[in-house]
Amino acid sequence: MICHNCGGSLEKLVTNLPFKVGYDCIVIIKALPVLQCQNCNEYVIEDAVMEKVDDILSNIDRTTELEVLSYAV
Repeated sequence: MICHNCGGSLEKLVTNLPFKVGYDCIVIIKALPVLQCQNCNEYVIEDAVMEKVDDILSNIDRTTELEVLSYAV
């Protein structure tokens, strides 16, 4: 795939990403597979992975200030 930002090539890798799901609530999902540009470091989350992320985020306790979860393939 090609980066939509700079045209560089995207590489598959696994990383940890934060998601802000409320005013005072941040969830960090660990071991999340993404495609990251080798040139500008922009990243893309594939649709199937984002569906799983949406499921994870819909089931969290939003009163918690910080929650760290692992992405399970």
